[in-house]
Amino acid sequence: MEWFNVGRIVNTHGVRGEVRILSTTDFEEQRFAVGNKLAAFKKDDKKPTWVTIESVRRHKNFILLTFEGMHNINLVEPFKEGMLKVTKDQMEDDLLEENEYFYHDIIGCSVVSEEGETIGEIKDILETGANDVWVVKGTKGKEHYIPYIEDVVKDINIDEKVITIHVMEGLL
Repeated sequence: MEWFNVGRIVNTHGVRGEVRILSTTDFEEQRFAVGNKLAAFKKDDKKPTWVTIESVRRHKNFILLTFEGMHNINLVEPFKEGMLKVTKDQMEDDLLEENEYFYHDIIGCSVVSEEGETIGEIKDILETGANDVWVVKGTKGKEHYIPYIEDVVKDINIDEKVITIHVMEGLL
């Protein structure tokens, strides 16, 4: 089964079973909604425990969650430093607007120029204020930083895992 991280359980909070979550998803309202089911992975465990969110609130930079049936610190303590994940089936494409993609759809794509020259493969995505920047490991080992803007990115084919860009002067 393919899993996707939505949050890291950084600690417990109080003695009534709340956990402190650092979100790793752009869809916090949907992922951490009351009644939603998530897979909780303990720190070094490959087998998930399915949990249902009973309550959610914000506290500073964290999200505080309680899970149904786990109202004691001793029940949630084993999940400390673990991960909350969803399956591919739980990922909803309708959450995305036009020209928006999940990171896992973009990372691993080959980048080619409009002339058909292979530039490299996307290894990471950097979030900047104005637009995302794709980190591309070039065919000769050099890293390139490609801004995700209309003038540069001409075509994204997720099915073929190929992205076509316009190579502006000084881009590479």
